[in-house]
Amino acid sequence: MQQGRISGSHSQSHPHVNQLTYEENVAEIEKSNETLEKIIGKRTTLYRPPYGEYNNTVIQAANEKGYFPIQWNLDTLDYTGLTGDQMWKRLDGKLKNGSIILMHNGAKHTADSLEMLIDQIQSQGYSICPVSELIYTGIYQIDVNGVQHAMSN
Repeated sequence: MQQGRISGSHSQSHPHVNQLTYEENVAEIEKSNETLEKIIGKRTTLYRPPYGEYNNTVIQAANEKGYFPIQWNLDTLDYTGLTGDQMWKRLDGKLKNGSIILMHNGAKHTADSLEMLIDQIQSQGYSICPVSELIYTGIYQIDVNGVQHAMSN
C-alpha cells in the first residue's frame, strides 16, 4: 500500500449503497475516483461506503474493481455537532490497537478538536497512522460488523 497521505473514495453522490445494483455501485466508486484523480493527480484503491453500509454486492463491486472496502470501529459522531470533549468521551476507554475512528471533514468542531483528540489518543500510548497500514489487502473476509479478518491461502 501507499505510504504518507492517503486519499480514498467515498462514492460520488453518497447514496445508500445497499439499495444499489452491482453496476450502480461500480459507477459510484469509479465516478468518485475519477473526480479524485482530477484533483489530486492519482487514483486511490481505498473505498469507504457511505453510512457504513455494505453487503455482498457492495463488497464484490469494490473488490472486483480493485478497491479495498474500509469500515470503522469507533464513531465520534462529529457530524452531529459534538464538541471535542464530547467526541473524546465517545472514544475514551474504547480504543484498541487497530482502531479506525470515523470523523468527517467539514463537521462543526472536527478541525478545532483534532489536535486535542490526537494528543489524548497518543497520551494513552497509541500511534496515529494511515488507514492503509491497518487494512488487509491480501485474502480476507469482512464480518457482519465490517471488520476484516485475514485468511490463509
